[in-house]
Amino acid sequence: MGETERFQLGTVGALSLSVVSSVSIVICNKALISTLGFHFATTLTSWHLLVTFCSLHIALRMKFFEHKPFDPKSVMGFGILNGISIGLLNLSLGFNSVGFYQMTKLAIIPCTVILETIFFRKKFSRSIQFSLGILLIGVGIATVTDLQLNVLGSVLSLLAVLTTCIAQIMTNTIQKKFKVSSTQLLYQSCPYQATTLLVTGPFLDKLLTGHNVFAFNYTQQVLAFIILSCLISVSVNFSTFLVIGKTSPVTYQVLGHLKTCLVLAFGYVLLHDPFNWRNILGIFVALIGMILYSYYCTLESQQKPAEASIQSAQVSEEAAPLINLENGSGLLDDAAVSKAPVWNSKDLRA
Repeated sequence: MGETERFQLGTVGALSLSVVSSVSIVICNKALISTLGFHFATTLTSWHLLVTFCSLHIALRMKFFEHKPFDPKSVMGFGILNGISIGLLNLSLGFNSVGFYQMTKLAIIPCTVILETIFFRKKFSRSIQFSLGILLIGVGIATVTDLQLNVLGSVLSLLAVLTTCIAQIMTNTIQKKFKVSSTQLLYQSCPYQATTLLVTGPFLDKLLTGHNVFAFNYTQQVLAFIILSCLISVSVNFSTFLVIGKTSPVTYQVLGHLKTCLVLAFGYVLLHDPFNWRNILGIFVALIGMILYSYYCTLESQQKPAEASIQSAQVSEEAAPLINLENGSGLLDDAAVSKAPVWNSKDLRA
C-alpha cells in the first residue's frame, strides 16, 4: 500500500471515528441533560478533558505514543484559547435563542475561510465556495428556527465564532509547524483546557442555570451517564485533533454539520423528536452540499500532484542544458564552452 493510499485510509478512519463518537456523545448527553436534568455543560466538558488527559497519560506510559515537547508558550496559549472558546459557545447558547445559536455555528465556516484567506493566503476555488454555500443553506433550513437578537448575546456569539475559528486554525498550524501528531498536541494542551474550564465552569453553569453543580443530586444513573459521556469524550477529543490535522479546519466544520444532520435523524428515529418538512428538506440540501464539497476536494487533491509533476518535469528540462554545460557534453564546440560561464551545483540550487 502506497503512502497516498495509507494517508487516504487514515483520513477516512479519522472522519468515521469523529462522526460515530460525536453522535454517540450527543445522544448520551441529551439523555443526561433532558431526562436526568444535569444541565452543567461547561463543568461536564472540563471533566471530559480531565479523563482524556488521564487516558492519554496511561497510553504514554504504555508507550502507545511518544511524548514530544515543543514551544510551551504556544501550547499554553492554544490550550487556554480552546477552553475559552468552549465557554463562550456555552454562553452564546445560554444568552441567545436556539435559532441564533445555530446561526452562530454556521458562521464558523465563512469566518474560517476569511481568516485563512487573509492570514495564510489560502485559496478556495469557486467550486468549493459553491458547495459550502449549499451546505450552509441546507443546515440553516434544517436547524434555524427563531432568531431573537440581543446585544450581549450577539457580542458573545461573535467572540465565540472568532475564538473557535482561531483555535481550529491553530490546531492545524501547530501540528504542521512543530511536526507533532494529534495525540501529542492533545496530551500537552489538555491540562490547560481542563484547568480553564474547571475554574470557570461552575460559575458559568450557575450563571446559565441558576443552580450549583456541587449541590446536584448525583444518583447512580446520573453518575453512570457522566462516566459514559467522559469515556466517549476521549474518542471525540482525539478524533477532533486527528481530523483537523489530517484535513483542514473547514473540512472539520463541514463534518460538524454532517453530525448535526445525523443527530436530527437519530433523534427522530430513536428518541421520537418532532420532525417536519423543513428538517427533511434542510438535511437533503445539506447532504448535497457535503457530497459536492467532498467531490471537489478529492478532485483538487488529485490535480495537485499532477501539476507538481508537470512543474518538476519542466524544471528538469530547463536545467538539463546547464547540467550538460557543466559536464562538457553540450552541443557547443570547445571555444564556445571555454567562453561560457562556469555552472556548478551551488548555482543550480540557487
